[in-house]
Amino acid sequence: MRCDVVVVGAGPGGSMAAKAAAMAGLDVIMLEKRQEIGDPVRCAEGVSKASLKEFLPSIDPRWIAADVKGAKLYAPDGTCLTMSEDKAGAEVGYVLERKVFDRSLAAEAAKSGARIMVKTRATGLLFKDGKICGVKTIRFGEALDIESHIVIGADGVESKVGRWAGIDTTLKPKDISTCAQFLVEDKSIDSNYCEFYFGNRIAPGGYIWVFPKGDNLANVGIGIVGSKSEPGLPTKLITNFVQERFPKGKAVEMVVGGDPVAGVMETTTADGVMLVGDAAHHTDALTGGGILNAMRAGVIAGEVAAKAIAAGDVTKAGLKEYEDRWRAAISRNLERSYEYKEFLLKLTDEDLNKLLGPLAAEDISKMDLRGMIRLMFKLNPKLLWELRQLVV
Repeated sequence: MRCDVVVVGAGPGGSMAAKAAAMAGLDVIMLEKRQEIGDPVRCAEGVSKASLKEFLPSIDPRWIAADVKGAKLYAPDGTCLTMSEDKAGAEVGYVLERKVFDRSLAAEAAKSGARIMVKTRATGLLFKDGKICGVKTIRFGEALDIESHIVIGADGVESKVGRWAGIDTTLKPKDISTCAQFLVEDKSIDSNYCEFYFGNRIAPGGYIWVFPKGDNLANVGIGIVGSKSEPGLPTKLITNFVQERFPKGKAVEMVVGGDPVAGVMETTTADGVMLVGDAAHHTDALTGGGILNAMRAGVIAGEVAAKAIAAGDVTKAGLKEYEDRWRAAISRNLERSYEYKEFLLKLTDEDLNKLLGPLAAEDISKMDLRGMIRLMFKLNPKLLWELRQLVV
């Protein structure tokens, strides 16, 4: 089988890449190793409304499980801070129904001309005269080689495309978040707010989230850095939290997985290869969110693929525009979030209470994260001295 571009992975980043490349006139094949796109959902499913509308001006109501007013942040001692949804970050606004959302994005890629192949697992890269020229796959139990000019790796945190292409995608234990999430049914769920709980007792090196999904349902999950985790710990901690927070709640689904919370990768390209989304560590290290960054990088990758193929140069140098554009768009925010994350890993619960407690007496409802950091710096200059360069 032959095409211009193979996209490995049919998440939001992969689908946006496939759509952009197909709209540019390329012959595109998108692979999904599972038999169903969008399932299982390894995501809290939150996105900001404004950012989502940048890519998708027309929002399909079927995508939206909940439309929230804002976020509530809980310190270890129980102090609660409330932020409006437009200031609470890229993960607050809409809570998506990812099973529907992901399939809709894949369908849009198909309408644009991309071919979708589910239950097709990439098993390696094809090489000709030492150059990458496609992917090896297993489809319905049989081997199938797909030749292409470019391979776009959108295959998640466990990405193999990058490793096969010689790109260093290694994650240190402190740069990967180990996660577990329940879909909980309980009448006490607040449908108006996403909730975030901090504290080393309940979530060492991370946080717990409660994202409402309507009909008395919520994603209740935990992410903790690998350097502070051990086998089974995320599941144990989130089970304890659910029993305390929702004693009458019923878990109707459960997923586990990993999330990159690393700094910016040195490179996300190789000859004939581009990485997007979690595969490229495009995830925000502070929040663990990555849907919108993956979509943005996917669009760029699809557009650059078309230009590189038209120019007859799919080498790393020929794909430099991809590196330049995604870095200009999101690398500064990724780097800043990583510095915040590294700082927060050092804090005790007492430190967190000192930082968050005084904010309860302030009006932070319309402050964004940087505004909150500036205020916390003003109230606790000694504790936040390390972050002084980030608050100017």
